[in-house]
Amino acid sequence: MSSKTVDNSCKIILDLCGGTGSWSKPYRDAGYDVRVITLPKVDVFDYVPPIDVYGILAAPTCTHFSFARTRAKTPRDLEDAMKLVRRCLEIIWQCQYTLYKPTAMRTGLRFWALENPRGFLQFFLGKPALAFHPWHYGDGYMKSTHLWGYFNTPKQVVVDYVKTKFDHINARDLPCLPMGYVYDPACGLDVRQVRRSITPEGFAKAFFEVNQ
Repeated sequence: MSSKTVDNSCKIILDLCGGTGSWSKPYRDAGYDVRVITLPKVDVFDYVPPIDVYGILAAPTCTHFSFARTRAKTPRDLEDAMKLVRRCLEIIWQCQYTLYKPTAMRTGLRFWALENPRGFLQFFLGKPALAFHPWHYGDGYMKSTHLWGYFNTPKQVVVDYVKTKFDHINARDLPCLPMGYVYDPACGLDVRQVRRSITPEGFAKAFFEVNQ
């Protein structure tokens, strides 16, 4: 019996501050209408979302929120950093204001998630819905990550922590820059930092599997 091909082309996925587009890649591969809203091509502050958005992924810049920011030459500016977070949330809210019918019990947005490494953002948004490391989903390195939003929680594939395997991060353990991605030094991050900011492949696939 032949299986029917699912047409996902009408399902719009917004990847806000998406960078390399690694988080939304499983959706793009599955035929969804993925729109990566990120500099230098598109400024999130100028972006107006279309109607009927299906899902939203957001990963606002974490530079000033990160606990690892201990040697920066400029002071931490949480107020300025929150402007980008607020804009991502405004877009998410905007996509939920219009209901399909007055008696609807849910908005048209099927899911949304906002990601940031463990840091100061938790004091603004509260306890995250999910806290994980890339190794929980099969990628061989540590990066304490928080996720807020309305989504189905992806099941971890690795439960036992292996100290000798994950404590020391080598460059080869980090995700590679995707083909076609052009590194821009003006982003304020070196290449290793950009690679470390990429959504781990295992997590991206696990998230996609339970949020379609």
